[in-house]
Amino acid sequence: MKRLLVVDDAMFMRRLIGGVARDAGWEVVGEAADGAEAVSLYLELRPDLVTMDLVMPIMGGLDALRSIRELDPEAKVVVITAVDQKQSVLDAIRLGAIDFVVKPFDRDRVTGLLRKFAGSAP
Repeated sequence: MKRLLVVDDAMFMRRLIGGVARDAGWEVVGEAADGAEAVSLYLELRPDLVTMDLVMPIMGGLDALRSIRELDPEAKVVVITAVDQKQSVLDAIRLGAIDFVVKPFDRDRVTGLLRKFAGSAP
């Protein structure tokens, strides 16, 4: 079973993404409410995939993505962002994000992403 770390400052979004992931056959191994916690949990858990909100307190998603990719250049991170954050998505892709999902997201889009990456995670 593939392992997922869900990062979002909104508990509702963490639960929503986690539920979609479990329905798609993933194990949610951790949840983080900010980027600093995400980096720490990534080091501890080494998940197969991270879903990362971009706008969060303490440390934003771009900084967390940068830190995770510096620690593990093979880390797979999908960013979750609002419709009006096009530049942030481009920055995230430049920093190594493998894909993105726009909020409010379509459940089928997230399920498709998880299924796609279930086959590519080691």
